[in-house]
Amino acid sequence: MSDLKALLGEAVGAAFAQAGLPAALGRVTPSDRPDLADFQCNGALAAAKQAGRPPREIAGQIVAALSTNSALEAIEIAGPGFINLKVSPVAISARANAIAADPRLGAEPTTAPRRVIIDYGGPNVAKPMHVGHLRSSIIGESLKRIHRFRGDVTIGDAHFGDWGFQMGLLILATSDEIPAVAQVIAGLDAGGDSAAAESVLRAHVDLPLLERLYPPAAERAKHEPEFRDAARKATAALQGGKPSYRLIWQVFADVSRVALKRDFHALGVDFDLWKGESDADPLIPEMIADLEAKGLLETDQGARILRVAGANETKKKKLDDGSVVVVESPDPLLVVSRDGSAMYGTTDLATIWQRRRDFDPQLILYCVDQRQAEHFEQVFRAAAKAGYMPREDLVHIGFGTMNGPDGKPFKTREGGVLKLADLIAMTNEKAAARLHEAGLGAELAEDEFQATAHKVAVAALKFADLQNFRGTSYVFDLDRFTSFEGKTGPYLLYQAVRIKSLLRKAGEQGARPGAIAIVEPAERELALVLDAFDSAVIEADEKSAPHCIAEQAFRLAQTYSKFYAACPVLIAPDEATKGSRLALSATVLAQLELALGLLGIETPERM
Repeated sequence: MSDLKALLGEAVGAAFAQAGLPAALGRVTPSDRPDLADFQCNGALAAAKQAGRPPREIAGQIVAALSTNSALEAIEIAGPGFINLKVSPVAISARANAIAADPRLGAEPTTAPRRVIIDYGGPNVAKPMHVGHLRSSIIGESLKRIHRFRGDVTIGDAHFGDWGFQMGLLILATSDEIPAVAQVIAGLDAGGDSAAAESVLRAHVDLPLLERLYPPAAERAKHEPEFRDAARKATAALQGGKPSYRLIWQVFADVSRVALKRDFHALGVDFDLWKGESDADPLIPEMIADLEAKGLLETDQGARILRVAGANETKKKKLDDGSVVVVESPDPLLVVSRDGSAMYGTTDLATIWQRRRDFDPQLILYCVDQRQAEHFEQVFRAAAKAGYMPREDLVHIGFGTMNGPDGKPFKTREGGVLKLADLIAMTNEKAAARLHEAGLGAELAEDEFQATAHKVAVAALKFADLQNFRGTSYVFDLDRFTSFEGKTGPYLLYQAVRIKSLLRKAGEQGARPGAIAIVEPAERELALVLDAFDSAVIEADEKSAPHCIAEQAFRLAQTYSKFYAACPVLIAPDEATKGSRLALSATVLAQLELALGLLGIETPERM
């Protein structure tokens, strides 16, 4: 079921082909002047250059060919040769009824579904999530939902940071802090019972402890070489399979995962896989041997590197002494350090190999801060050179930062990084206050009120993020985000709840939706916005840009508000008109909730 733009594009393209011109010139877009037309085609101007004829002459030929098209009420030539198209009431009514009857609300599934993995979230074991994880979680979750809606077989992977130097730091820090932990490690190393040891560890280790111990341990490693070296040895022993370290590491991972799932769930974010860097670690020796066999690794100052730059790809690099040299761009991927350790990029490369082996994805999206762009370019090129996945099937979905009023990444008033759990709690509190200020939710029971306030809070956070193109940064403004006016998530929830209330009242009066008949200008405008949903979903998919759907949802809510003011529903002049407007209202609600669902936003029943 094609949308009106696609249907008209086919008709106009056929008219160009009939005139002996490329059908592609018949591309149709929404009109720049909706007061004059619904859609427009500018192909006659491009055709004039090819055919050596005046554009208005070509436009006249196209208009003549379209004159018998029953879907068009009016066709006009404007300016130097623009073709303006106005859809007939019959055609637009038919399209509105088709959308109302369609479970997908007018959005077509893809004709070429793929196997897709989306890598997002990226939390670190033994550390609380902070606001820096917000955008990856929100954008990644929306992209997962969009791909699934389009028909792709889609897997979301949290991809923990659970295998690096911080693990060695924490093993030492917990051993120093809690004698029982040190005793467990010593006992296991001497052949003690692992079940009893695990019981002791779980009794003493929790996330607050790890949160407290990590910052001073990390700071200590910066200034005490002996402690830093000991942590490196502990990390190497862990990765080498030392049983006591593996057990305490597993406890770290388990207690972290409980808190991470709690925070993700509070945001309406979930994953199919909770894998981490540790899952790829066993594959690294085999992968390095594979890279060696393919002749891709070379020695550089004692390390093993993989060159990923193409011929003549260079950049200037300033050295510590102030001199400037020309080097490869991008830099080679450091695969094995001079002391024999696998590096961060090595793990990412092994993860691609693992994913290819386990799932054979046709596309992997990495939803990670834009500042990691160079790293991913190195890894993706290395994967392509090794034959693990084509470069074009590995995509970094970069994004900007959420900033404070000073334009820098958001911090607390004390200058620290705000924990994600604290941000959610703060937004919940603000959302509850906003509901009270607006006189909303007074009739709800306390538990229902708090659940509604949480939905408002999540909508505020998510829509504030997703209404922007992901590549841009934005300023965190809780007062603006939680407002029920303007371009905000709470405004969209309010519009959805208002339609739900209208439909309940209609049901109580015995009124039912009927066939949609588009008559009034406000009805026409609303039907055209409903029709645009398919294009918004396709664009969001193709550009990995959820803001396209956020924009569609906002336009739909705004346009419905205009329709509601101009076209009485429950006091419509006759039953047929009432049924039509109720059907339009129900369709708007369904599409609005679907669009919000693709953004990861849930609507309450009442406010």
